[in-house]
Amino acid sequence: MGVLRKLFFPFSVLYSSVVYLRNRLYDWGIFRSKTYQTPVICIGNLSVGGTGKTPMVELLINLLHQKYKVAVLSRGYKRSSKGYVLATENTKVHDLGDEPYQIFSKFNQVIVAVDTDRQNGIERLEIDFKPDVILLDDAFQHRKVKPLMAILLTSFHRLYHTDWCLPTGHLRDNRKEARRAAMIIVTKMPPNCTKTQRLEIKQSLKINSDQKVIFSYLKYNKLLQGKGPLKSIDDLKDKKISLVTGIADASPLLLYLNENKISYEHLNFKDHHNFTAEDFKLLKSKANLLTTEKDYMRLKDNVDACNYISITHAFFDDGLEQLESELATAIKTNVQFFC
Repeated sequence: MGVLRKLFFPFSVLYSSVVYLRNRLYDWGIFRSKTYQTPVICIGNLSVGGTGKTPMVELLINLLHQKYKVAVLSRGYKRSSKGYVLATENTKVHDLGDEPYQIFSKFNQVIVAVDTDRQNGIERLEIDFKPDVILLDDAFQHRKVKPLMAILLTSFHRLYHTDWCLPTGHLRDNRKEARRAAMIIVTKMPPNCTKTQRLEIKQSLKINSDQKVIFSYLKYNKLLQGKGPLKSIDDLKDKKISLVTGIADASPLLLYLNENKISYEHLNFKDHHNFTAEDFKLLKSKANLLTTEKDYMRLKDNVDACNYISITHAFFDDGLEQLESELATAIKTNVQFFC
């Protein structure tokens, strides 16, 4: 922990106290949470980012869309629009935000909308589309909606139970709020992590008896995508690569490139960075641009040649089967309850 973060510790205590009181007001029923007939699955975290939410939402879409009519609702972080926005073929990235736009670009059979007022967004989706299930992206702290099932992500590199509240640490919610999650997924695990190490992490989280914990690691696609001249990870070797990232945690990608002996300069921007004209001028001067899929959504219309590496979550043991089973059970139970 840096010296500056230590100096901010009193503010962390204050922040934590305010968040604690807010959560208790919801728990006591003074602030009301609303439930919906449509199954709502929440995917979120306790930290400010870097846990792999977007690829996890995409994985859930792949698990569900063949059986159910799926809608995705996000707040649309750092978008230029206001209120409720439904994604259409004319929608631009700045209308939705990079992450919802990425999802919409990949899944044309899925309804995608953004709204900071999640209750309004859910109600609009129910009236206009009557989806079978709504995936509520990045909404673990949004207590105005009580989801059917909450999935909490925590990164191996920054487990929530070892972290502190902002601004000393990276938590935007208290650690104990993890108890509201039906399933906790520890993401970005080292692929060679042993079963003993995973068991130690599970025990350290001190979960409740009704909670499940599974473990995932990032799997990188060796075939590059985008509109650049590079086609595979092998094309990156022996070339001058400029890596552009505007994400919360680029360390797993850097590790992957280092392990593959790829040399690069790292142009590191803040998470969800809004690229400026000066930024684009710099990037256009680079011979071989490489970026993440999320960043590509903001770059592709302004940079002629740029490739990205796509990622997916892969699971240890029967983690994927456990996740699929929990989803199916929750949705089936909800449908029976309202019939």
